[in-house]
Amino acid sequence: MSFFKNHTFFIARRLSVSAEGEKSSPAIKVAITAVALSIIVMIATIAIVLGFKREIRAKVTGFNSHLTLYTQAMTESDNYIVTLTPTLKRIIEEQPYVTSYSLDVSIPAILKTSDNFKGMYLRNIESRQITEFLTKNIVEGKIPSGGDGNDKLKIALPQKAANQLNLKLGDKIDAYFLSGNIRVRRLEIAAIYNTHFDSYDDVLLYGSRDLIQGLADVRPNQGTSISITVDDFSKIRPYSLHMQQTLNKALETGLIYSYYKIENAQTQGAGYFAWLAMLDTNVVVILTLMIFVACITLISGMLIIILDKKRFIGLVRSLGMSIKEVRHIFIFLALRIAAWGILIGNIIAIPLLLLQDKYHIIPLKADSYYIDFVPVELNWVALLILNVAAVIVIYLTLIIPSWFAAKISPAETIRFE
Repeated sequence: MSFFKNHTFFIARRLSVSAEGEKSSPAIKVAITAVALSIIVMIATIAIVLGFKREIRAKVTGFNSHLTLYTQAMTESDNYIVTLTPTLKRIIEEQPYVTSYSLDVSIPAILKTSDNFKGMYLRNIESRQITEFLTKNIVEGKIPSGGDGNDKLKIALPQKAANQLNLKLGDKIDAYFLSGNIRVRRLEIAAIYNTHFDSYDDVLLYGSRDLIQGLADVRPNQGTSISITVDDFSKIRPYSLHMQQTLNKALETGLIYSYYKIENAQTQGAGYFAWLAMLDTNVVVILTLMIFVACITLISGMLIIILDKKRFIGLVRSLGMSIKEVRHIFIFLALRIAAWGILIGNIIAIPLLLLQDKYHIIPLKADSYYIDFVPVELNWVALLILNVAAVIVIYLTLIIPSWFAAKISPAETIRFE
């Protein structure tokens, strides 16, 4: 008995080598292949969903920022202009979660060609966040600096609007601005961008803040909103609530004299985030199905091995090996098979996903998915958790078929032989 206790894993290893070396036993190959394919699908599913979340969140916050501060009209005579006063600056800067902020200004405009026209909003481009966001989505040209001189009249136009108005890079177009009196400016198209967010691309073009403030007759420290970036996107809801409470308290105590409203990117892009939440449900379903397939295949393979090694089981049982030790041998054997499948799955999945992340090999229909390629984000912590969880679930599942090996009677196997 002591011999088997000291050499249980040695016997299991020898048994596994024997089983893996048998060309007439496809059960092991099928089991390894099933586990590998399941791991590939699970890793790809998690990476793609994380990639979608990253890209959609980047686009929503690119247009809306994390938090957006608006002024709320309290009477009919009030306007909606935000004045970035020293007191308001101090209130924003005192919040520990605020990493940056900028004054934004926009104005309604009508773009008119000889045979067509389109209503849009002209928004300032000087914010670093907006500039970086548009640069990533440039189709042609270069984002204008928004400075003085000729650059002041240069704009970044969405590709959808360019197609509708039959415009191309370098063209000039008359823009009519409806702010009090009607004013006309001849603007030059310096860049064409496409984010595939039609709800935004259809209405926003970007230009100089000085131009827009001059057209709207507002001072340099005035605009239509203030964009605020925070240190943790996952906390923007409590951050927006805290900022709103802080501003309300400042109004009550007389520090400020206007009522300000705070909105966050999750409420402004609620439709997109609801779509991402549906993807989370799909992930759970796919992970459950894949681990189920892997476990069922391993159980089937293990049962085939048990039946194939029935004589061996009877022999070691007749020599004194306990039921527990027999179970451990076959669990160890199945875990080795599962480990090979998990290793192969990782070796295949990770390089392919890294290639997709860098070169965008697999395209998508942007009209349906808002992105023209399959986005990928490899989170190494999630990858580690997935692999560890797969091993644990497989181990717990293999306890069931191991009972069949332990129930084989030595007397029956010897009589059968």
